[in-house]
Amino acid sequence: MARDGGRPERGGECAHAATTPAEPEAPADGCIECLISGGSWRRLRWCATCGHVGCCDSSRGRHAYAHHEKTGHPVVLSLAEDEDWAWCFEDEVFLVRATPGGDTPRVIGH
Repeated sequence: MARDGGRPERGGECAHAATTPAEPEAPADGCIECLISGGSWRRLRWCATCGHVGCCDSSRGRHAYAHHEKTGHPVVLSLAEDEDWAWCFEDEVFLVRATPGGDTPRVIGH
């Protein structure tokens, strides 16, 4: 895989990868804010810190990012069935599993 550029001053590293769970625990059926407001979403993201489920940046509400902005929680995992990665908002890098079925995510390209 190609190396994710991330923030050059951090060398594409993520300080939060070691504390990111491999799998979400019983995520919600949709974006919490969109469900409340009657909105819709494209893809869902699960907060690795507290379990909040929000919609992705391609969705109108961008609620996963709004949650990060409000709380400072750094990492979200994709809940899309065809995606197997996480994103660190703080370090601006994608994370993937260290090994197939492994528990610890790592920065793409490392």
